[in-house]
Parts: sequence; structure tokens; C-alpha cells
Amino acid sequence: MMSIAAARALGAGQRCFVGIGLPSTAANLARRTHAHDLVLIYESGTLGSKPDRLPASIGDGILAETADAVIGVPEVFNYWLQPGRIDVGFLGAAQLDKFGNINTTVIGDDYANPKVRLPGAGGAPEIAASCREVYVVVRQSKRSFVDKVDFVTSVGHGSGKGDRERLGLPGAGPTLVITDLGIFRPDPETCELVLSQVHPGVEVEQVREATGWDLTVSPELSRTDSPSETELATLRALKEAK
Repeated sequence: MMSIAAARALGAGQRCFVGIGLPSTAANLARRTHAHDLVLIYESGTLGSKPDRLPASIGDGILAETADAVIGVPEVFNYWLQPGRIDVGFLGAAQLDKFGNINTTVIGDDYANPKVRLPGAGGAPEIAASCREVYVVVRQSKRSFVDKVDFVTSVGHGSGKGDRERLGLPGAGPTLVITDLGIFRPDPETCELVLSQVHPGVEVEQVREATGWDLTVSPELSRTDSPSETELATLRALKEAK
């Protein structure tokens, strides 16, 4: 459901900065269903990749073999990402707070001696700063959906509306958060994440119980459409391709 919901959010002709895992699954699913001219850009420097299976990593040869162009990593960031030429960037999170700030660095208050040291930033801060929009895909629980992240790896909306502008961040930040329970969008006035859709079989109370802050529910709350046969068949074919 997460992969399908994320795929549906992508539009034809968009330039999408893709990460391995659920973002790659969603982007390749979108390209095979409704967004055939979606441009996939991977951090390794492949522009317009059209893999016929899911890549194992950003260094998978199939990305270069099927790309329109292969460029250096510095050019991906300096020419494509930082000037705002990427429409959508996908990010994951170990922790996500109510303003869409992301932590992938440490769990615990002491950076030098944390409870858990996570993989770190990679290119995520640049993606969060400069993509025109950011979509976050994360499994939801009170461990991942927290009132305040232990460490800000990638800035979402800071502490509320206006923070991105004050920090000089050109992109719109997280405009969509997709979990295994529902879909969240930032409130236009406060930038706090608001539950706007629940997935099939999920009730609002389940979402509240998996959220580490006092959840706001949209008055126009809707239910995500169930996966279509075409979406499911295409997704299964992607997963099974070798």
C-alpha cells in the first residue's frame, strides 16, 4: 500500500530523485502505470534510468545501462539538485516529527554516546533543502513518529511556518508523508502534519495510537483507494523480475 500510494503521487514528466528501497519501487511502479515519462535520477549520477527490474543499489549497472546520461555525483548535486531542477525527492526516516524534520543520525540525547547510531545523512539534507517537493515514506509507530526528533539530520519545516525561508532553504520541504497507515500533509498555516487519508482497513484511532504527538485529523479525511489489479500485477512483476 505504501509503494502504491507513493507511486500514485508521482506525475508524468516529473524529475524524481530516487533512493533505493520503497522510493525506487514506487518510482518504477509509477513509470510502468500512469507516468510513463517520469524521469528517474539516482544519486550515483544516472539520469533517466529505465530499469526493467528493481535495482539492488544506486551502483547497480542496470541504472547506467538504461540511462539517458551518466554524470558525476558532484554534477548531480551542483547542477541538478541545488539549483532546484528536481521536482520530487523521496526520503525515508528513522524518526520524523510533527513538522516533518527527519532524523537518520542518532537515537538519544547524547550525540557522542547515543543509544543507537544510525547510518547518517548521505545526500538527504541536500534533497530536503533543494528539491521542489519532498515525499517521505516511513513505517509508522510511536518510535518513528515522535513529537521532536533526537537529531535534525534533514530539515522539514523546522519549528513551523517560515522557518525554511529564514534558513534560506529553497524547496517546499515535505509536502507528503506516506506511512503504512495513511497519508499526511502539512497544514498550510502551521506546517504541522495533518492526517488526510487512511489506508483500507485502518481506523483513525489506530493512527493516533501510532503517533507521538496530539494528532490533527483533516475535516476532509478520506480513505485511500484500494490497489487496482493493474497496480498489484505491475508491482508483483517488478518484485519478481531478476
